[in-house]
Amino acid sequence: MKHLFLITSFFVSVTVFSQSFVSPINFVSTEENKQSVIAFIQKQVKEDYAKIGMDDASTLRMMEQENLKAFKELTTVTDVALLKKVIKTYCDIGMCNYTTILMMYNQQEKDSKKSLKW
Repeated sequence: MKHLFLITSFFVSVTVFSQSFVSPINFVSTEENKQSVIAFIQKQVKEDYAKIGMDDASTLRMMEQENLKAFKELTTVTDVALLKKVIKTYCDIGMCNYTTILMMYNQQEKDSKKSLKW
């Protein structure tokens, strides 16, 4: 009975962990980490699109691919401090998907080089 409890606890914790946000900052590309990213993306995309009634297989696969592409791009950004700020800002308000994070990182990086001119 004790072993069954330990095994069950392990699988529950792995499932919960694998569906948690995975930061692209200092991401180490192991199979386990890649699977964690995929699990998070699948969960997040399904939740987001089910809320608006667009959780058909075609839409979900397309958006999962977009999020994975965005995650891979986020692993190569140069301004880590800005990325940390963007992640915190958007994850704190429930918009914690890689596509949004990448879009806002790119926009903020671009705007940081501009200044008000007459």
